[in-house]
Amino acid sequence: MSDDGIVKCACGEEASEEELLARLDTVLKDYRDKPGALIPVLQIAQGLFGYLPESALKRIALGLDKSYSEVAGVVSFYSFFSTVPRGKHLVRVCLGTACYVRGGKRVLDALKQKLKVDVGETTPDRVFTLEVARCFGACGLAPAIMIDEEVHHRVKPSRIELVLSKYRNGNGDAPVERSAKR
Repeated sequence: MSDDGIVKCACGEEASEEELLARLDTVLKDYRDKPGALIPVLQIAQGLFGYLPESALKRIALGLDKSYSEVAGVVSFYSFFSTVPRGKHLVRVCLGTACYVRGGKRVLDALKQKLKVDVGETTPDRVFTLEVARCFGACGLAPAIMIDEEVHHRVKPSRIELVLSKYRNGNGDAPVERSAKR
């Protein structure tokens, strides 16, 4: 959130935190009496805010008549949910056995250096969030990284900047050059 209380919601439009909380209140009215409403409401709230700020978690707890600890417990259990702002693009480095053995740790180190963040952190410009994963099912093409839903295989630390630049300079939706020849 900026100093003036403006949040750029995940839909791309700017809204104040109060406006986003008002939207959340509308969602809570629709889900208040539905069994199993907590996870869908959390997903919608994360879509509104781009993450789950404490103010939203408290509002959800009150709106669904649940304890704050129950709501926070669900958020901390599922890796999909985030309580910190995330970048426009999620970068995941596979550290499964094949990727690790074939240089996944070096790829991770190169990403940390280029992005100037650690695992679980988001770049100050909120373009990239860096995470690790255990397996993408691309073991024969290791090491692999995934940016959003795009898997890049046989990634070399020396080519990290090329891969990132496709997302940094564009919208990331254009075809992305693979990191190495097949």
